[in-house]
Parts: sequence; structure tokens; C-alpha cells
Amino acid sequence: MQDSGQTAPLEDLTDEQLLGRHRSGDDGALEVLIERYRLELFHFLARFVGNRTSADDIFQEAFIQVHISAGTFDISRRFKPWLFTIAANKARDHLRKNKRQKAASLSATVDQNQEGGRAFIDLMEADLPLPQEIAQEKETGQIVRDVVSSLPEHLREVLLLAYFNRMAYREIAENLGIPLGTVKSRLHAAVGTFAELWKAQAVPDDD
Repeated sequence: MQDSGQTAPLEDLTDEQLLGRHRSGDDGALEVLIERYRLELFHFLARFVGNRTSADDIFQEAFIQVHISAGTFDISRRFKPWLFTIAANKARDHLRKNKRQKAASLSATVDQNQEGGRAFIDLMEADLPLPQEIAQEKETGQIVRDVVSSLPEHLREVLLLAYFNRMAYREIAENLGIPLGTVKSRLHAAVGTFAELWKAQAVPDDD
């Protein structure tokens, strides 16, 4: 069954069909894609570069690039990994251009305190998405953001794609142009470094 999505409402189309419609000259298709990814991609970028204003600029640059490169995209592939790869490349370019932005030391501590609880390594050891209740609790969420932003760029990228954006290892490898084994070893290193930093934020129990 072949459905190019030529007659269906835009909101009902897959990402790939929307990109096909955009390539055919339907301006509204790109707008739907932008809205569909506004929150998820913006949050990924805000965590990556550690700055919401910059994240907004990079978000727009990423979709300009999608528009420019739409004709080169293979519609038989998935759109989301391609989009996130474009966005991650733009974010890396931004970080390189703004080297004056201090990279936080891996041993730096964060002001906020987090009571007891599990070490973060326990939350991330398995191939599972980050538990929502942990990620979204306000105080914990701030510490997570601070710790993620202090990771080296290549570790932060893989961590965000795997755990926060739920990309499969194979997708990450394919879209970053690195071997599957490299994805796994980087993720292992990222989780270990994250766990170390996370423990540094925990408040020791008063006994």
C-alpha cells in the first residue's frame, strides 16, 4: 500500500510524509514539523548548550538547514534522527564558536542539594528511558541539567540522544557517523562520569 500523504490532513501525516509534502512545495508541511518537534528538540538543545536563548537560535538554524537539505533526504529513512543530527552539529558549532563560555570542571559542585535517593547510575544502567518523575521534579531536574551541561561535549551528546531523546544505539551510530561500539563505550563513560558528579551533589545523611 503506497500512501504519499497527498490528500491526508497535514497533522495526520508521518514526519517523512510531511517532508515529502514540503519538497513538493507545501509550505504548511514544514510548519507542522516545526511544531511537532518544538518542545522535544528545544529541550535537547537547551541541555546541550546550557542556554535557552542559544537553543532557540540553534532550533531555528536546524530547521533552516532541514529546508535547504530537504531534497537530499532519503524518505525511506526516519526523519527524527536526521533532524537531531543536524541540530547536534549546529550545537557543536555554537559551542566551538563560544569557547569563552567556561566549561564547568568535572569536580565542580552545584548549589542545590538533593536529599538521599538513588545514585543516578542506578537510573541509567539499563537501556531504559529516564524515569519521568525523576527528570521532571524541579530541584532534581535542575541538578540533572547542571551535571549534564558539565559533561564533555562528545559524552553529553550521546547521553542526551540515548536517554533523554530515546534514540536507539544503532540510530545514534548511523547519524553521528561513528561505530556502534563507540556509541556504547561513550555512553558507558558518560553514565560513569554522570554518576560521579551526581554523587557529589548528594547530601550525606545526618546520623
